Amino acid sequence: MAGAPHGGAEAFFERLAPALVRAGVEQRVAIRANEKRAALLRSGGVEVVEMPFGGAFDLVTRWRMAAEIKRFQPDIVLSWMNRASKFIPKGRHVQVGRLGGYYDLKYYRNCDHLIGNTPDIRDWIVKQGWPTDRAHYVPNFVPDAKAAPVSRATLDTPPGAPLIVAMGRLHANKGFDVLLAALEQLHDAYLWIAGEGPLRQELEELAAHLAVKPRVRFLGWRDDVAALYASGDLFVCPSRHEPLGNVVIEAWAAAKPVIACASQGPRQLIADGVDGILTPIDDDKALAEAIRRLLSDPAAAKSLAQAGRKAFERQFTEAAVVARYLEFFDRVKR
Repeated sequence: MAGAPHGGAEAFFERLAPALVRAGVEQRVAIRANEKRAALLRSGGVEVVEMPFGGAFDLVTRWRMAAEIKRFQPDIVLSWMNRASKFIPKGRHVQVGRLGGYYDLKYYRNCDHLIGNTPDIRDWIVKQGWPTDRAHYVPNFVPDAKAAPVSRATLDTPPGAPLIVAMGRLHANKGFDVLLAALEQLHDAYLWIAGEGPLRQELEELAAHLAVKPRVRFLGWRDDVAALYASGDLFVCPSRHEPLGNVVIEAWAAAKPVIACASQGPRQLIADGVDGILTPIDDDKALAEAIRRLLSDPAAAKSLAQAGRKAFERQFTEAAVVARYLEFFDRVKR
């Protein structure tokens, strides 16, 4: 896995590798050099090798990857998205590429099988001409973590104010500008946004322009996400483009009501009005109205939260997803 320091795909990789250790899978993990990630994985019993995972002329990673595969003799090599996939040499192993989005399949030419983490991604892979019997859907899981709420006083938030929590990279795809515009229409609510990214300054300037900055807290990247979910009255995912929506599943695990814009991932996860509320993409008025409606109806919010928790328990726990990975590994290995 050659991912960035932060991100949903990277966070799931950090969860899955130790979970496979706990399930008895013998594995060796190759990651882009990252001291913090390597330490985290090793603390979970994962054997880690760090490599540069550079550009097209990175011969060091190509040579080391081939040497590690020759030494370890794996049944399966699972490559995590584009960059890692292009460094895997052909061999006696079965090569599996894992896609967390609608990526160019040119990076996966050497693969025998492809996994999409949503049904839509799996179907999209097939539509690109990939054989149906070699395209698979295996979902992500999120931790079933419980934590005490973050003290509102530490983030200058009144104890009785309605609190909206949102998380994600501060990027145009995530639609936080739409959420800020919705907040302008909700005169007593506060908003915590956990995440970092290239639009941080632009979003802060927008919050000031909309006169909501006194009610918004930009928290940066946080490791205490379970505590943040526990702190809010509801969770909002305003994404324009969201292939999966780990944050929706995390909010379900925390038994929090969820409102999401109807991008690809949330639209597949959420049964509108049953375990969450979907609003049109880029529609701040509809988003504000949905938030207002839930904040004013605690019984409806509780019903959504309970249904979301049941959806998590049914499909997205560690036990459920690891069992699907093990079944998949047994089915495809030579």
